[in-house]
Amino acid sequence: MEKRLRVHPAIRQFARELRQPQTPAEATPWRHLRNRNLKYKFRRQHPIDFFIIDFYCAKAKLLIEIDGASHDEKEQQEYDQARTEYLEALGYKVIRFRNEDVRYNIHAVVTAIIEEVEGRINSAPHPSLLPTGEKELMNQETHV
Repeated sequence: MEKRLRVHPAIRQFARELRQPQTPAEATPWRHLRNRNLKYKFRRQHPIDFFIIDFYCAKAKLLIEIDGASHDEKEQQEYDQARTEYLEALGYKVIRFRNEDVRYNIHAVVTAIIEEVEGRINSAPHPSLLPTGEKELMNQETHV
């Protein structure tokens, strides 16, 4: 079982508040991602550690961010890079889309998300295919 990070109650509450006023750039992909429309469960404005992620697929450990114009600023790009490195060090994959991509090419965005989810899920080795020592090691890691 995956180790769950504790999320500060203030971060959790802020994530709840962010779910109410959706931007058009968040509402458009959410229509495709919600209710397992793509056969996988996604969460919106999901807290991970001290970050709030736009969209999250737990099964694939995939984090999806929708970036507006503010992400063009140098300071924001540096922050985004540090945040991505931190989250990827925890085992997540971060993919980003621009507001313009969502607005003008949602089908390409949805296709990229599906490919990323399925690629991550299908690339994980099944424990029965691992040599005995690695299988035991993997079982120990999942039960920590």
